[in-house]
Amino acid sequence: MDVLMIRHGQSEADILNVIEGRADFALTDEGRQQARLMAAWVKARFAVTHIYASPLQRAAQTAQCLSDSFGMPISFNEDLMEWQNGLLAGMNREEVARKYPKPSAMHPHTAVYGCESMIQFRARAEHALSRMVNENDDSAVIAVVSHGGMINMLFRSFMGLPVKDDIWIASGDTAVHHLRIQDGRRSVIFANAQYHLQ
Repeated sequence: MDVLMIRHGQSEADILNVIEGRADFALTDEGRQQARLMAAWVKARFAVTHIYASPLQRAAQTAQCLSDSFGMPISFNEDLMEWQNGLLAGMNREEVARKYPKPSAMHPHTAVYGCESMIQFRARAEHALSRMVNENDDSAVIAVVSHGGMINMLFRSFMGLPVKDDIWIASGDTAVHHLRIQDGRRSVIFANAQYHLQ
């Protein structure tokens, strides 16, 4: 099984310098172009059999480009949404720093300002990944369109990494990460590919 984890394109929040999370911003014109280029690049290289996506606009609009390219529907899954960042969603970064300072002690179970904890976030990733892997056969090529934070959690789940660690997988606009499960082994083929934007 091949798993393509794909981050959404540039969103309006990127331009406004706000913390996105669950704030539901659409793609910019540039983001839509990035998504079209990504879909064409993926189409030329992979025989995608299923498309999963977060229902937040920026991911849904990016996934729609894949859907149009492959002529297949999108399975939307709320578990693939970005980190639930509560009161911080859509706020200016400087305002967040003033109003909602980071607590001195943040543990995996800590949830402040209406946000979900890292354990809750990881649980969503585990649930989403388990469903996708087990609902498809070994020959499947699944495309998962989501968000930077969720892609990191999916990656940690895929590789069996702990909830809290120093590993962070970079995800630029419409970056494609190729993971594979073969004969019970899990491997990373490539990460953060943005060749389609060059």
